[in-house]
Amino acid sequence: QLQLVESGGGLVQPGGSLRLSCAASGTIFSLNDMGWYRQAPGQQRELVASITSGSGTKYVDSVKGRFTITRDNAKNTLYLQMNSLKPEDTAVYYCNARYRRNPSVVEFIAWGQGTQVTVSS
Repeated sequence: QLQLVESGGGLVQPGGSLRLSCAASGTIFSLNDMGWYRQAPGQQRELVASITSGSGTKYVDSVKGRFTITRDNAKNTLYLQMNSLKPEDTAVYYCNARYRRNPSVVEFIAWGQGTQVTVSS
């Protein structure tokens, strides 16, 4: 079983920056693709950014050039550096990870509990 714990959310003014972290723990075989999702009130959860085990990245258009997703495989930790934040970035941000419990091809998905990001003056 994989546990994900996010941290780093908070209140920031427009134009400010925050760095989210997601620490993964548990006895698993491999940690594969990881990502950050967000969900604003009344909205569906959306994928913000994803990163493969080889550090290939993808971003939703609305955050390109402002957000950077990285991972430290030695520490099993995922990061999201968020710059030039806008009020529309306000949401609960969730960490997501695909992993294998053993050498089989079956992948499982884990979610963190979420961390609130509020962008407001």
